[in-house]
Amino acid sequence: MLKKGFISLICLLLCMLLLMPAVFAEEKKTQSVDLTPNAQSAVLMDADTGTVIVDKNKDAKLPPASITKIMTMLLIMEAIDQGKIKMDEKVRASEYAASMGGSQIFLEPGEEMTVQEMLKGIAMASGNDASVAMAEKIAGSEENFVHMMNERAQQLGMKNTHFSNSNGLPVDNHYTTASDIAIMSRELLKHEEITKFTGVYQDYLRKDTANPFWLVNTNKLVRFYSGADGLKTGYTSEAKFCLAATAKRENLRVIAVVLGEPNTKTRNAEVSKLFDFAFAQYSNYPLFKSGDSLGSFTINKGEVSTVPLVAKQNYSILMKKGEATQNIRHELQVDPNLKAPVALGQSIGKIVVYNGDAVLAEYPLESPVAVNKASWWKLFKRTTSNLFHTDS
Repeated sequence: MLKKGFISLICLLLCMLLLMPAVFAEEKKTQSVDLTPNAQSAVLMDADTGTVIVDKNKDAKLPPASITKIMTMLLIMEAIDQGKIKMDEKVRASEYAASMGGSQIFLEPGEEMTVQEMLKGIAMASGNDASVAMAEKIAGSEENFVHMMNERAQQLGMKNTHFSNSNGLPVDNHYTTASDIAIMSRELLKHEEITKFTGVYQDYLRKDTANPFWLVNTNKLVRFYSGADGLKTGYTSEAKFCLAATAKRENLRVIAVVLGEPNTKTRNAEVSKLFDFAFAQYSNYPLFKSGDSLGSFTINKGEVSTVPLVAKQNYSILMKKGEATQNIRHELQVDPNLKAPVALGQSIGKIVVYNGDAVLAEYPLESPVAVNKASWWKLFKRTTSNLFHTDS
């Protein structure tokens, strides 16, 4: 009797072992539905936190075609922020810039346009000529500008990227990944005004001249997908059809990147699927908006003793829809022993976000200004005023 029972138990265990792979295979299948079956590589990222929601071959090194221009636009926006160029400043097209083939705004050698017009031409019409003209304006030559592009890529942690030109025309040793494209797209979106160019469907250049040029955005999603307002398309026979797109609904902005798609229809459909998935499944719990006051921090023996701290970006937490938020809290943790001198961009602490007692996220904080060490006379006056409660 015991022997029969033992044999029955062994048979039952064998049946379970045979069934288990099928069960796990089915579970894996339902958990990893490929939203981009035709893409060689893809990434879906939350723009605020940088959280990757979906990825497929995200680190595969591939030619990016005109998606290259995201880095070109980033360096243009940073040059504007740094006061190196202005939006209304004129840019002259060299003979070399005007000679670019492919997508272009048909600049004539010696023709002048403003930085703003050049940006329109790059963002909407993917102007190869405008990209080179702006590269020469900022760096003196396209070669110098490409050096800046690669340097900035390294700073952003784009470990699998190398640029060889400013526009993405086919050239040796020019590659990136879906993951790295999402990183530089996120950085570009910190310049919120860029979507005034990337999100417009149609516009004109040379509008008030005898030779107006009609611009139609190469990214059709800005017209046909609700919330889409950028960023950049790309195509060459080698790269196939590529797109780095962004869309925002309510508090959630996402970035979708697809590389190596077979045609524009499939490319747009698969990016739309990524967007649909993000907006159906996720929401953002906002902490601070860009420009919000975060308080201030103290610097010992500095020319100024306190420095106001303002959010330089949106701070939020990516959450599954329906998740409880009542126990989410955050703390501003600033180094209490900061001493002058303090450099611009120096680490001063972090924002720590909790759900109850569990840490959800940490965001580094940097000094928004440089603070030199105060003179002994200033320190003496400050000490005296504090003793007698007078204003310094």
